[in-house]
Formats: sequence, C-alpha cells, structure tokens
Amino acid sequence: MKIIITGSLGNVAKPLAEQLIAEGHDITIISSNDSKKTEIENLGAKAAIGSITDLDFLIETFKGNDAAFLMTPPNMGFENIVENTINAGKNYAEAIKQTGIKKVVMLSSIGAESPVENGPIKGLHFIEKFYNELENTSVTFLRAGYFYINFFNDIPLIKNAGIIGGNYPINTEVPLVHPKDIAKAAAKELVNNSEGKNVKYIVSDVRIASDFAKIFGSAIGKPELPWVEFKDEESLNGMLQAGLPQEIAELYTEMGRGIRTRVVQKDFIDHDAVVDGDIKLEEFAKEFAGKFNA
Repeated sequence: MKIIITGSLGNVAKPLAEQLIAEGHDITIISSNDSKKTEIENLGAKAAIGSITDLDFLIETFKGNDAAFLMTPPNMGFENIVENTINAGKNYAEAIKQTGIKKVVMLSSIGAESPVENGPIKGLHFIEKFYNELENTSVTFLRAGYFYINFFNDIPLIKNAGIIGGNYPINTEVPLVHPKDIAKAAAKELVNNSEGKNVKYIVSDVRIASDFAKIFGSAIGKPELPWVEFKDEESLNGMLQAGLPQEIAELYTEMGRGIRTRVVQKDFIDHDAVVDGDIKLEEFAKEFAGKFNA
C-alpha cells in the first residue's frame, strides 16, 4: 500500500513508519522541517517537506496514495491553539476529499467526544466531525490515552520541590498510553479492511494518580515521593512560572480539571473499552528514570 504519515519523525510517526516499511509498504512522511529529509529517506520512506496549513501542498502530496495516518501537532503556535488545530484538521479533510484516499486513521484522544472541559482535546472533537462527513473514505478514530511521556514535564517539579502532582485527586483513574503502542495500533488499522467510521481506544494501562508517585518514585530512588493535588489556580500558576505560554497553561489546566470531573475519561469508562497496549506503567517508569537521571 501507498501510505501517508503525518507527524514527521515524532514519537508516534517514526515507529509507525519503521513498522510499515518493514512490512513492505510505500511510505511518504510529511514534515515541516527540511533538515529531517535525509533521516526520513534513510528509513526507506519518501520525504514530503511542507506545512500542513498549506492545502495545495497536502493535495499534491496525498495524490495517488491509498491510506493516511493523520495527526495534528499538540501545540500549534502559542495563540489560538484550538482554532489552529481545527483548521489543520479541516485542511486534511479537504485534501482527503479532493484526492479520494480510501482509508484514514486519525490520532485522536480520550475525551474527544466532548466539545468542552478537555483543554486542547476539544480541537480533536471538531476534527472528528470533519472526518465523519467524508464520503467513500473509511476512518478509524484512534482515541489515545494520556501520553506517558507527558510525565517528563514533571521532572523539574520532582527535582525542585520533591513532589509530583496535578489538579486532580490521588484516587483519580487515568487511562495511559505509550507512543509505541499507538504506532502498533495505527499500523494495524491502516492495512485492515474496515469500512465506515469507527472509534477505537488505544490504552496501555489505567492507573490512579497515587500510582504515578509510587512507581516513578521507586524508579528514581525516591520511594516516599508524594502525589499532591493542586487547585486549578495553583496548577495554572505553576505552569506559568515554569515558562509555559498563558494559553497553553490554561488549556492544560482545563484538561486536568476535565480529568478530575471525569469528562475526559467518561466515554472510555462507560464503554468498558479494552486496555490492549503492551507497555505498562512499571515498564515506562524505567524510561522515566533514564530521563530523570540524564
């Protein structure tokens, strides 16, 4: 198959490309960074260098392909992030429509069924709607859990204050996922014969917040590491002090509130979705410790 992969050589896109190339597929990777061209080609893929905000570029790149893995960057700029994300998804949908690609796998998220109280995820809610309207194109909405690698952002807090935390309580259940598990699920969905529009959750583990402190603490030699629940204002101010732009900090505070109120994980829990990723929290904790000690 001829398959388009968006996301450059990121945490999901690179292992996805490697797997599909190993399976013998003809892969084109879209990247906005010209310096990635040689690395992409060394993988055995074609490099399409351009911006996903450029509809003409997308149409030209999508032509002649059978399937596409579509994702939007987590932070598109520092202002109007949700609007920019939605517009990128709109461009993808139009390019699919004009080129007739028959199979799409979209990297979505838990909580994407809600248009409110989920922070940056709300952009994916509207993108799912665009793809649902595509005719003659099979779409799998791959709703991923909370990325393990987001916990790397907590390393400065642990080092400086000796705590880990968020604006949700210690007993909150959070569906988690490793990018490699997403890549494996996406590779499977891109080549299967599903039809219509389908939602599939990809989650590696479901754990409560106290486990984050316990497992990461043990991995880094701090077994007494506590989980601290912050108020929304404390969470926001902490991110601002850490240097995050205002809008990004506000969106992540809202997402934490959505985890606290269970808006984000509600559909996953209500549908008793399968946890079928391979990489559990304890295994990821080894990666966390490596990053912590680097």
